Amino acid sequence: MSLHKCIFLDRDGVLNKERGEYTFKLNDFLVLDGVKQSLEILKKHGYLLIVVTNQAGIAKGIYSKEDVLSCHALLQAKVGDLIDDIYFCPHHPVTTESLLRKPDSLMLEKAIAKWNLDISESFMIGDSIRDIEAAKKIGVKGILIGEKEKGELTAPRADSLLDAVHNYIIT
Repeated sequence: MSLHKCIFLDRDGVLNKERGEYTFKLNDFLVLDGVKQSLEILKKHGYLLIVVTNQAGIAKGIYSKEDVLSCHALLQAKVGDLIDDIYFCPHHPVTTESLLRKPDSLMLEKAIAKWNLDISESFMIGDSIRDIEAAKKIGVKGILIGEKEKGELTAPRADSLLDAVHNYIIT
């Protein structure tokens, strides 16, 4: 069985608008400009697309698993069902510790095992240092999107998903 290359994608701030608070209502879930085009380019170049997202609002009782699944169904509809798989961590240290929660890497490890991924040919694109830390734990190259994180970074930075695709992945 051959190995597959993959793009791991954080959700909020990479695929949909980061609101600074939990995004779980469909009318608040806004897919960012250029996301569908970016995913189409990546698929054309043979990448599997896998979302890995912390959803701590479930553990905190702010929203339900069903709310998250509804947002993910909307995301798939808006991007033409290009995403191959979606993993989310419903835990938060205030209620339960979990190795699924980024910066830990269990969501990515599960995807690697399920999809037979080649980590040397894969990337993690996120808007937080914890996304990059999760990628490093499994040997995947990380790319940081946006300006949320300040200070010295150990990963390349891009303005958007489309910028990351053109400047760091499909060169």
